[in-house]
Amino acid sequence: MKANVGGIDRALRIIVGLALIAWALMGGSVWAWLGVPLLATGLFSFCPLYPLIGMNSCKRKET
Repeated sequence: MKANVGGIDRALRIIVGLALIAWALMGGSVWAWLGVPLLATGLFSFCPLYPLIGMNSCKRKET
């Protein structure tokens, strides 16, 4: 897995993911559980959908 989520994108995914999970735990909408994949992609710096659409927000080079 090559990192394809970086910087601001990663931080936003983690923050929004945690907020949605907290909302779901407090009895929010079932849709709030979409915070789980957001949090996971932020923590692992990899989004499986990005290669499919040719996107990469990670600026660092990996060898």
